[in-house]
Amino acid sequence: MTLSPRFATAVSGLGATVRPETLVRLEAALAAVDLAGRETLRWFNAPTLAVEEKADLSPVTQADHAAEGILRQQLLAAFPQDAFLGEESGTAAGTSGYEWIVDPIDGTKSFIRGVPLYATLIGCRHAGQGIVGVIAMPALDELVFAAAGGGAWHVRGAAPPTRARVSSRATLAEGLFCTSDFTAFGRRADAAAGTAARGRLEAACRIARSWGDGYGYLLVATGRAELMVDPLMNAWDAAAVETVITEAGGRFTDWQGLPKIDSGEGLASNGLVHAEALRLLR
Repeated sequence: MTLSPRFATAVSGLGATVRPETLVRLEAALAAVDLAGRETLRWFNAPTLAVEEKADLSPVTQADHAAEGILRQQLLAAFPQDAFLGEESGTAAGTSGYEWIVDPIDGTKSFIRGVPLYATLIGCRHAGQGIVGVIAMPALDELVFAAAGGGAWHVRGAAPPTRARVSSRATLAEGLFCTSDFTAFGRRADAAAGTAARGRLEAACRIARSWGDGYGYLLVATGRAELMVDPLMNAWDAAAVETVITEAGGRFTDWQGLPKIDSGEGLASNGLVHAEALRLLR
């Protein structure tokens, strides 16, 4: 796969700190997300876009399927022994110990309404740890990528990548709190407790906004928000952001403070407000 010149310099500079097997997977992820992002843009605001409903009542489009097909084909062609998990196409077993976890359009509800705050997410994990993460915003031409040991990098347009770092605001009273959907707090199994937790967070933070899905995590990773909370979350939503947030200097956990991507919930912060947020969620 061909790596875009705007990524090549930053990626080549990571060789001293990133393991070779991680670096080649980062390169593959960036090349694949570029192709998949272009495919989503081909359908973005298209009058012929057809929307279907999945069993869980969430929407899916031909753009979701086409973009995931590109990710699956590209990544498994490069690493045929790796495992793969995609939101739309399910799993493929692997033998290498590496697993790709992707969401072709994180924020399909935004996508189908022509809102540009949707993301394409690629995560790669090894031995239970995130090693590569990419959060791409195709309609904004903005992206953050990270590799274990190599930090996180922010790309806007044709500009070269710059280091992505979380903010230094130390309290929620100074902070911006994002979530994908405020109503999701009341759709948890413990609905009353979830709704109460939402109220505590909103009261504690200076600003609360539903700039959700992958975009909220990108804002945390680049220091523009202090907290992103998802009451309902799947592994394909979390795998990419786990590595991006951690390498940007922040912290990603579930609501119990455990560094897991499969708890069905997520909490990302600049690290400084994490303990405060956990107390409010509990």
